[in-house]
Amino acid sequence: MRVFFSGGGTGGHLYPGLAIARALVARSPQVEPYFIGALRGVERDVLPTTEFPHTLLDLHPLYRTAPVRNWRTITGGISALRTISRLARASEPACVVGTGGYAAAAALAWARWKRVPLVLHECDSFPGKVTRLFAPRATLVSLGFPEAEARLAPGPRTGVAAFGNPIVPPDTSPGKRAAARQRWRLAENTFTVLIVGGSQGSAALNAGVAEWCALGIPHGLTLIWATGRAHYGMHAHLASDRVRVEPYLSPISDAYAVADVAVTRAGAMTIAELCAWGIPSVLVPLPTAAQDHQAHNARTLAAAGAAIHLPQTAYDGAALQETLHALQRQPAVRETMARAARVRGRPDAAARIAEAIATLVLQLP
Repeated sequence: MRVFFSGGGTGGHLYPGLAIARALVARSPQVEPYFIGALRGVERDVLPTTEFPHTLLDLHPLYRTAPVRNWRTITGGISALRTISRLARASEPACVVGTGGYAAAAALAWARWKRVPLVLHECDSFPGKVTRLFAPRATLVSLGFPEAEARLAPGPRTGVAAFGNPIVPPDTSPGKRAAARQRWRLAENTFTVLIVGGSQGSAALNAGVAEWCALGIPHGLTLIWATGRAHYGMHAHLASDRVRVEPYLSPISDAYAVADVAVTRAGAMTIAELCAWGIPSVLVPLPTAAQDHQAHNARTLAAAGAAIHLPQTAYDGAALQETLHALQRQPAVRETMARAARVRGRPDAAARIAEAIATLVLQLP
């Protein structure tokens, strides 16, 4: 039984689909996920390394600032519909799962045209355009943030459930933390701060950390700083016993296990991981994110008491020093934030979404 998965352009749309597909196969081995993505998206590099069959299409977003280029969007979409129809004739899908981004639109449009059940997963607190467009005809809309429902107009037969964002479930056992502390060679009672700007790193976040290092990292604090590979050479000289500079963290779980506080961007999947691990966070949203969705995510988590929202316009070394020094001095505040994060954590999200999809497709005639 084949299920089409479509979504991508960025990792924030692709990786949830992969997590759901793996949970679906683990739960129902007879289901065969098939991925449809864009040639120009991150899926071009990621999908060939996975276990899933896939097709990459000449898909394009809407070019709002250069509308003359939208001919590519139109012709690519028409070509994609033809290709998806050929794929479906070879093996008709029981449903189409869309995880957002421009790369999902063609497969979802095909499903709506052919009356194939639609399942959407929206990872952000502010739903993207693709989710808002197809929610009225969806069979199920899965939400990473419950606040997103207020911005949707689901149809009368659409089920909406805030399952959370699908991530690898954390190992929060004392043994994991002890082993991770030993790996990082952390002194007893040190206050550990994790700073990571995503898999590629963030020049803005890195510049603030460099300024903070120049001001002086306070005693009793250890910084684990993932710069991103492209930025590592610029900052590697700042490494010391108390400033651990890394180009990339793999696995990042060893850093999450020891972090007392994390400073990160406000992508939905990062937030899902922080909440599942119960880590208080300082969120610096990417100001150029589509529809400013990272700022919406940061404000949502701050309102829940799990994070501090620090806009990039207010972010520098001095702001970082002030914010983290205050958190270092206030363990009760950190514990309150950690509890609020754990309340929002959904470590079983992938399994719950997979269960809902399996229930749907296995009941179809």
